[in-house]
This record gives sequence, structure tokens and C-alpha cells, in this order.
Amino acid sequence: MKNDKRTGEQRVDVYTRITDRMIAALDEGVRPWVQPWNSKHPVCGVSRPLRHNGEPYSGINVLLLWAEAMVRGYVSSTWMTFRQAQEIGACVRKGETGSMVVYANRISKTETDGAGNEIERDIPFLKGYTVFNVEQIDGLGDRYADAPDGGTARPIDRIAHADAFFAATGAVIRHGGDKAFYAPGSDIIQMPPIETFRDIESYYATLAHESVHWAGATQRLNRDLSRYAKDRTERAREELIAELGAVFLAADLGIVPEMEPRPDHASYLASWLSVLKNDRRFIVQAAAQAQRSVAFLHDLKSESQRHAA
Repeated sequence: MKNDKRTGEQRVDVYTRITDRMIAALDEGVRPWVQPWNSKHPVCGVSRPLRHNGEPYSGINVLLLWAEAMVRGYVSSTWMTFRQAQEIGACVRKGETGSMVVYANRISKTETDGAGNEIERDIPFLKGYTVFNVEQIDGLGDRYADAPDGGTARPIDRIAHADAFFAATGAVIRHGGDKAFYAPGSDIIQMPPIETFRDIESYYATLAHESVHWAGATQRLNRDLSRYAKDRTERAREELIAELGAVFLAADLGIVPEMEPRPDHASYLASWLSVLKNDRRFIVQAAAQAQRSVAFLHDLKSESQRHAA
């Protein structure tokens, strides 16, 4: 019982720490999941945060490490634990402080049901651990240096790659008008003409946002969108999922998302703050839902490639 209580306290603490970080940024009018794209070093490649072995982080860890990179001014996207640094002959510099990431785990708890039978119940929880950016570590040499892409201009094949990705999802994408939205009834994504966007990256970032909505439809991931139009809180929740999914996907595709907020984002900031302050777990849940949607879209791309082969 003592261990269960301690685990429960730790679980609440991790959720609270994560949510407090996001609320602090939103209170300042900053979306922490967008800020890293303001890097003063645009020659560095765009990506999600990476583990020491090159594997991308996912879910809430993407937001946590992007926020850390923003606050501390890190350019490198790679992170590792103190022990991982030691194992390759490197060393975290004295006085450096680490950054929290989390992993999901479960504990088993034995309970007695109404009939007096003992049953095992799995209880999910988050556990935090500490990582350091490679810019905090000496002795790594050039092995973890972020390679520049040759300048601020991104090659056109990045855009071609994005076109291929969205085409492979099979989503019906129509163009016209001055608003971007997903229409569940007709199951289409409506986009303004590409020429009307500030730049081509903004077009793909917006298409990614609407594609996350599309992935959540009943016939796909079955995210409940039934109250989207009528319930402001539910709309804010779904928009946050789409917002996070869009930046995850943009990072995967190597595209710098739009820097200026969409016209509707100002109204969502207050709603997001309200949701996060009243539900300390939602930012973690939203990141997980966003991750699931992005994985679903990637799977459609892979399936399309298999069929083509």
C-alpha cells in the first residue's frame, strides 16, 4: 500500500510539472510547441528531439524538449542521459542541469470485487527521468553535431516529399475559399488555394493540422468529434490535438511550420489555458492523441508504398 501511495503521488507530480510548464508558456501568449522554429540558426536541420541513438522522441516528450531548447537556446536536437554520455566516454559538464522526459509504465494492484474475489488491475502512470542536450556534454567530438543543410533555403524535394505524403493518405483535399477546415459529414479537407498562403511551408503546416482532424474521424481513429461544433471546451481540446499533431508531422517531414498564429489561435489560447488549468492530465493525453494520429497517417503512407510495389 505504501508503494502504491508513493507511485500515485509521483504520478500527480509529473503530470502537474508538465502542465505547469505548458501553462506558463501559454500565459505569456507563446505556444511552446512552435517556438523552436524561431531558431537563430536556420541552417540546422528540422527534426523532432532525438535520443542518443537517433530515434525520435514522441508524444509529450517532444513538447518538453522543444520547450527546453527554446528556453536554454540549444541548437542541437539530440539528448542523452548522464549514463549514456559516460558509456561513450563523454561527460556532462559540471554545474549543468538536466531536463525532464517521461515514459509510461504500469503497476499491478490486487483488489477485491463485490463477490469477494481478488482481481488484478493495471494502473498506468508516468515516470520522469533526466536527459541532457549534447551541448551540455564534453567529449562527444563531432559525432552528434547537427549537420547544416547548406543554407537557409530548403531543397524543393522537401515539398515534393510532403505532396507525396499527403496524397498517400487517400484524404480528399479540395481547394477554394478562404478557410481551412475538415468537414466530417462529407469527409473532406477544404483548403484555401496554395497561392493565398504567406509561404508554401504555411500551406503544408495547415494541411497537416486538418489531416490530424481527418485522422480522428469515426471511421478511422474514432476520436469523438460529435460535440466539436456545440461545445467550446471540446472544440478547444480537439484543436489542441490537431495543433500538436501538425507540428509533430511538420518535423517528421522536415518542414518549418508557420510562424504567425492562424486567425483562430488567439481565441483558442484562452480556451487552452482553461482546459489545462482544470485538467492537469490533458496536455499529456492531447500529445498522445496527436502522436496516434500522426502514426496513423504515416501508416497510410507505408501501406500505399507497399501496394505500389
